Amino acid sequence: MRTEKISYQNDFFDHIEREQLLAGFKRPLDRMNEVIDWEDFRAVLENKLAYRTGPKGGRPAKDPVLMLKICILQFYHGLSDEETEFQILDRTSFRRFLGLGVGNKVPDARTLWLFKENLGAEGVEELFALFHGKLNQCGLIGKVGKIIDATIISAPVQRNSKSENAAIKEGKRPKSFDENAAKARQKDSDARWTKKHNKSYYGYKNHAKVDLSSKLIEAYCTSAASLHDSQAAVELIEEGDGTMFADSAYVGERIANDLKKKGVHSLIHEKGTKNWPLNERQKKLNKGKSRLRARVEHVFGWQAQSAMDRVRTIGAKRARRNIGFFNLFYNFFRTEQLLRPSVT
Repeated sequence: MRTEKISYQNDFFDHIEREQLLAGFKRPLDRMNEVIDWEDFRAVLENKLAYRTGPKGGRPAKDPVLMLKICILQFYHGLSDEETEFQILDRTSFRRFLGLGVGNKVPDARTLWLFKENLGAEGVEELFALFHGKLNQCGLIGKVGKIIDATIISAPVQRNSKSENAAIKEGKRPKSFDENAAKARQKDSDARWTKKHNKSYYGYKNHAKVDLSSKLIEAYCTSAASLHDSQAAVELIEEGDGTMFADSAYVGERIANDLKKKGVHSLIHEKGTKNWPLNERQKKLNKGKSRLRARVEHVFGWQAQSAMDRVRTIGAKRARRNIGFFNLFYNFFRTEQLLRPSVT
């Protein structure tokens, strides 16, 4: 049987031909470049990173917009800092998204780590608020209603002694954690254990408010995994939300009063008890609400498929920053989907 022989000798024209072939494929990342003006984020990034203007010594800082786009690649593909650097060097599609040629220098892993550290959770929140304002201007945020829910974000499990866990539960950091700098960097005293469907999880929670019509995340906050979902609801509910959907975990006088005070209509699932089970009418109403409330699960499902349901970092500060990235980057990809031309 005759088979095609593989040649390992390539010239410049082979490279050009391959580039042209790849240009014919349009991935979500390529389409995102067409619908999002990345320069909108430059002012916030430069201000938060304290970029100086005018002459200065040393090597010039890396372009902050480029670094933000590198973070998108990292979180979307679930890569470490070192692997992100390698993949940019190795993959043409990554460099095309970033606007880098083969001859351009790629920021190294250390530079990427420092960018995220300097930007911080507050910087990510400013970027999220800026992009939310752009979405409002474009009319992508609907007025029909909102959904609130929370999802668990797993963190590296800690192997602590009983005395150390007891101190953490009391809100104290065990002295043994700081015996040396190396150990201190690996010990998380902020994450907590929780149970869901009889399965234990360790980490944090991403509490989000999602627009019913567009499935865009409008607001979010973070907490340890042990905090009940309903405890963060009041922070997310705002006047003008219209109608609020949520599961039965959000039933309670505190939330009901807050919704009434802010003029938001409640379509939260009704909750039955052992002595007062739901009647058939209530079950039917809950089923109807579920068809709409389930849209929030699409958001968290997309994040889980993109490895945005876990953090590799230590501590609540970095977890808050990463969860903010998760929600911002989801909105980037969702915006691309909403603005994508329909196939006729």
